[in-house]
Amino acid sequence: MDWRIFSATFITIFLAEIGDKTQFAAIAASAQTKSIFSVLLATVLALAVAGSLGVIAGSFLSQFIDPTKMKYVSGSTFLIMGLWILLKS
Repeated sequence: MDWRIFSATFITIFLAEIGDKTQFAAIAASAQTKSIFSVLLATVLALAVAGSLGVIAGSFLSQFIDPTKMKYVSGSTFLIMGLWILLKS
């Protein structure tokens, strides 16, 4: 295990998720039930599946796209989606 990559990835994903709509959805779901463990497990599994899809897609795309270019493509996509959401509302 490369702990530098693990730490950088963990911190990046953790900071990206703080205040994200996923967190607000988990807050809303847990406020509506006393079964907090069910909400916790569903939230963790949903994030794990979504993250796994991202890892699999990144691994697949890295066979065709240079990793340096991949950073620009993913960053640009993130910015475009953010602008789209801002302008849509």
